[in-house]
Amino acid sequence: MSEVIAVMNQKGGCGKTTTVVNTAT
Repeated sequence: MSEVIAVMNQKGGCGKTTTVVNTAT
């Protein structure tokens, strides 16, 4: 999970990160 968020942050997708977390949960 944290690795996915880290990759999203590198791509500059802060808003998408929240969506990914919600979907993963």
